[in-house]
Amino acid sequence: MAITNFIPTLWSARLLQNIHTSLVYGQTGVVNREYEGQITAVGDTVKITNIGPVTVGDYTKNGTIGEPEELTDQSRSLQITQSKYFHFYLDDVDRAQALPGLMDEAMREAAFALANVADKFIANMYVDAAPENMIGDDTTPVSPTKDTAYEYLVDLSTKLDEADVPPTGRWVIIPPWFEGLLLKDNRFVANGTTGGWATLVNGQIGAAAGLNILKSNNVPNTTGTKYKIIAGVAAAYTFAEQVNQVEAYRPEKRFADAMKGLHLYGGKTIRPQFLAVLTADKPSVS
Repeated sequence: MAITNFIPTLWSARLLQNIHTSLVYGQTGVVNREYEGQITAVGDTVKITNIGPVTVGDYTKNGTIGEPEELTDQSRSLQITQSKYFHFYLDDVDRAQALPGLMDEAMREAAFALANVADKFIANMYVDAAPENMIGDDTTPVSPTKDTAYEYLVDLSTKLDEADVPPTGRWVIIPPWFEGLLLKDNRFVANGTTGGWATLVNGQIGAAAGLNILKSNNVPNTTGTKYKIIAGVAAAYTFAEQVNQVEAYRPEKRFADAMKGLHLYGGKTIRPQFLAVLTADKPSVS
């Protein structure tokens, strides 16, 4: 039996919403998503307009001021570089024996898989962070303990302070093992948990040291070491995506319903000084 009442635009919108609910690095509040538009293919360019700095002058009472300054346009481009797809089918025999809603469940799985890949792409944009905002590196990573993990959050927050990063909306994304260290520190347990919040962003577990703390298994790392714990604000980088196509069809040589979809996206760091990165090794458990 073929898929009936299939409306591509509705399926595309549903898939995109599922992707959004799975993102940690790619969600609004962590990354700037204001520049999304009609993305049609890899290689498309999204224009990001940015006004240059405004000069401040001295004014003397009863004096005159200079001619108006022409504002400069520091526009830059975000290129759509990533093109990912899913493609699956459901045999008619399996469909007849399955519970209702199986195709919807398959679409949710597809959305999560796409989101997971996109989340890792955004996480790896940490490489663009300003060098002066790095704590540790691949050669000399830090080794957090239950006594120092909280202090490293303070250090990340201090790096953002020194870079004049706005205090509102700061976040840090940590791996589960780092949360485990924080939970052994009374400073975090007493002040960092947030059980009464009505709305939490994806992955948020608390707040401390002026940072909203989020948890993800997509924190970049090298075979379980050198984890890149990133702190920043949404203005640091931008991300644009589009579920370009979702198609349902009957494969010619199968008695089955098939579904395929295309996810296009790209990202760009636009304020490297608004990111701080801690390179840390996971402690061994004895």
